Amino acid sequence: MAGPPIEMLHFEDAPNLDSVPGPNSRTLLERQQAIDTSAVAYPEDIPVALDEAKGATIRDVDGNTYIDMFAGIGVLNVGHSNPYVMEAVHEQADKLVHTIDFPTEARLDLIEKLDEIAPEGLAGNNRVVFGGPTGSDAIESSIKLAKANTGGDGLIAFRGAYHGGTAGALSLTGNTKLKEPYSPLVPEVAHAPYPNPLRQDMDPQEAVDHALEEVQAILEDPYGGFSNPAGIFVEPIQGEGGIVTPPEGFLQGLRDIADDNEIPLIFDEIQSGLGRSGKWWASQWEGVTPDAMTSAKALGGVGFPLSATMYHEDLDVWDSGSHAGTYRGHVVAMRAGTRAIEYIQDHDLLAHARDLGSSIRDRLRKVSDDTDQLVEVRGRGLFIGAEFRDQNGKPAGKTVEAIQQYCFEHGVLVWKAGRHKHVLRLIPPLVLTEEQADTALDVIVEAVDHVTA
Repeated sequence: MAGPPIEMLHFEDAPNLDSVPGPNSRTLLERQQAIDTSAVAYPEDIPVALDEAKGATIRDVDGNTYIDMFAGIGVLNVGHSNPYVMEAVHEQADKLVHTIDFPTEARLDLIEKLDEIAPEGLAGNNRVVFGGPTGSDAIESSIKLAKANTGGDGLIAFRGAYHGGTAGALSLTGNTKLKEPYSPLVPEVAHAPYPNPLRQDMDPQEAVDHALEEVQAILEDPYGGFSNPAGIFVEPIQGEGGIVTPPEGFLQGLRDIADDNEIPLIFDEIQSGLGRSGKWWASQWEGVTPDAMTSAKALGGVGFPLSATMYHEDLDVWDSGSHAGTYRGHVVAMRAGTRAIEYIQDHDLLAHARDLGSSIRDRLRKVSDDTDQLVEVRGRGLFIGAEFRDQNGKPAGKTVEAIQQYCFEHGVLVWKAGRHKHVLRLIPPLVLTEEQADTALDVIVEAVDHVTA
């Protein structure tokens, strides 16, 4: 067995609070505000300074201990400081850290491990390109890959999408508020509707048909204004957009359209991948294989920065040096990534994520019986969104903000998503135990009752 069972990974006393934020947290928050960038965002919602973490638990600098239900935004799938991963990290760090793209066992082991868990159709025919440390870097490489293979420059993405903060990734992102200060970005990007039956007030099949018709029109309408397509980029489950889980048929429809137009289909699995949805890749729920897919976040095992694009070997048209990046040889992160995959395999965390996620969603749906403000609970595995609207049917961002604050004050860390931050986003480490989930849900349910009463 790879490392200890999940029950042994955590601080035993979570949640356990005195007062929050405590005096040491306040001191560090004030120090940060005085010298750090004004772009800092997360402490505005959860004002705490962190000290140490284990498994699905975090302790702050005042000794308050929390249950972590957002895992560094989907990074820590095998938990904080997982000892099986950290053993390899310490061993590798004492030997060699930085290698650019010279061969190492760590690099080749991770490539082979990714091929082992790749979707059917990629497995055995897979190539991996490492780039910079963030998911945005993986998106940039996938844009270059699509253009190199097609000679095109037009990119199709979706409304509500989030793909990252660099120029190409931000061009694919749907949020115009994030883009406006930095325009012009990459030209020739068209955004089609992403099927969201609740928001669009459509039945699921109607939402799928509408989205696919729009994509097809962008590509095939001779008066559509889109002359030279290079690829379709899509999240199998939208993360920042609100854990929007598309109805069945959407991904297969995109696959068919991409094939008909001889352009690659690229899945962004940065937040949804590496077991988050209860399968290695969220696209596997629909049995649809992309031509390329991006990975980051949990790929670095315990929070090390690492990104990669996996793609079918038929797309491997690059010449030597066509895609580069100084940190594409971070062997510590690569060792950590391989160990994390092994831990997920040996402890059957995919099944655990499916079962525990189903239980969490069922419990949240029971809450919706008591308040008409919780209008939908959705997701796959431990990738869960609960959408709130007010009595007038408007997105209830303030409600979710208040729920987040209540949970923080009672020892559970949760996060938000959605266009109006009106979706409660639960993406805990996959090592979250049933007991911890029950405790966290007690607090979350109390928060909903308290805020919506």
